[in-house]
Amino acid sequence: MNTIDIIVFFIYIAGIALFGGSFFKKNKTSSSYTLGNNDIPSWVVTMSIFATFVSSISYLALPGNAYQSNWNALVFSLSLPIATLIAVKYFVPLYRKINSPSAYTFMEQRFGPWARIYVSVCYLLTQLMRIGTILYLLALTLNAITGWNIATIIVFTGLIVAAYSMLGGISAVLWTDAIQGIILIVGALVCIAFMFFSMPEGPSQIFNIAAEHNKFSLGSFDLNLSEPTFWVVLIYGVFINLQNFGIDQNYVQRYMVLKSDKEAQRSALVGGLIYLPISALFLFIGTSLFAYYNSAELLPKALQDISKADRVFPYFIVNALPAGITGLLIASIFAAGMSTISTSFNSSATVFLTDYYNKYFKKNASEKKRMQVLYISSIIISIIGIAIAIAMINVKSALDAWWKLSSIFSGGMLGLFLLGIFTKGKNANGAIIGMLAGILVILWLTLSERIFGPDSIGASFHTYLTIVFGTITIFLVGFLAASWMKPKD
Repeated sequence: MNTIDIIVFFIYIAGIALFGGSFFKKNKTSSSYTLGNNDIPSWVVTMSIFATFVSSISYLALPGNAYQSNWNALVFSLSLPIATLIAVKYFVPLYRKINSPSAYTFMEQRFGPWARIYVSVCYLLTQLMRIGTILYLLALTLNAITGWNIATIIVFTGLIVAAYSMLGGISAVLWTDAIQGIILIVGALVCIAFMFFSMPEGPSQIFNIAAEHNKFSLGSFDLNLSEPTFWVVLIYGVFINLQNFGIDQNYVQRYMVLKSDKEAQRSALVGGLIYLPISALFLFIGTSLFAYYNSAELLPKALQDISKADRVFPYFIVNALPAGITGLLIASIFAAGMSTISTSFNSSATVFLTDYYNKYFKKNASEKKRMQVLYISSIIISIIGIAIAIAMINVKSALDAWWKLSSIFSGGMLGLFLLGIFTKGKNANGAIIGMLAGILVILWLTLSERIFGPDSIGASFHTYLTIVFGTITIFLVGFLAASWMKPKD
């Protein structure tokens, strides 16, 4: 990076931090910290939902995926209309009716305190791992681009995001997310425009080379459940996106910020659907990179191996783009990571206050005390997240195991919510039986190959289907168990 790029990058970071911190005066109560002051425009919430969905991982992984293979990853995005429509129709009105900052109040209303504790603990664990993972991967990418020390990048990023998200509350998170969402879209468009006009034979050469190598394929349409076929990715996408837009505190909190149900439903729908064309844009960057570097031998030998596809986009940003534009693109990668992390900080603190402190420690605490709890919990969450990211530098395998374990248990969350929404009665025993059955299925599918070998039945299903079978099991077993245990008149 040259001096201009470094200046552009740090101006962006400083601008975001100062802008986010400027909302400090508006955060006089815990309600304003977690839900705002009813003064945030719906378009800001919409862009924030989109920016929360896009992390620095997808910003780099999608181009790498398209460069390496094809557009199979777009099928995941094609599931968004289905998932968001279900979330908008059933989940958003439900949360608005309950009127709680926490998504998990509903679980206690349906099945008792145990369900609320279970889903909130699962959420907090996954958010800590999410913060650590994104901080680590973001630092890894910036290290490859700039040569800066990985641990320094992790600490710097974590503290900057923690500072403005803590000072500015949900208002700062939403507004900075919206700005960062716009920047990452602009950055992607700049990359494509540059490649369009850099091709020796013009923009059409990109499409010709891509078509020749079958780069626009959406994958196989076979009914093979052991491979990431079109159908497997589509079904997986419906369930994982329903989990995101239906039960994730990161999104639910945004539904509660707006004044009316219609605004909340529209923001949820549009915020989710924006990702569909933008993910296609990211994939097109990967396809364009393939054509760009196939039209001329510009890649060093170290990156010509197709397994190094994830490194091609960062290499292009540093070596092909003009000065200043490189700084903007690195800032946009940073933006994608910062928007996701800031959301996790704020929503995790909200869950701790609402689901634990207000309920089990001090129900009638003063506003001053609640604000202290939000600040302290934000600081603790940021420190743990930074520590996890730093630990990943040397002990990544151990943390991968922890991530898998937390994923196993959080996989039961969607099934439990669906059981609560689409069944009647308050049969907690039926829900517990369903949840345990679902976790056993998820454990079996996750560990089957390791315990029983590659020829076992569980190993014949692609890992994408784990959440699908787990969720269906929880719902069906829970429904049948509740019906069987229902007292007869």
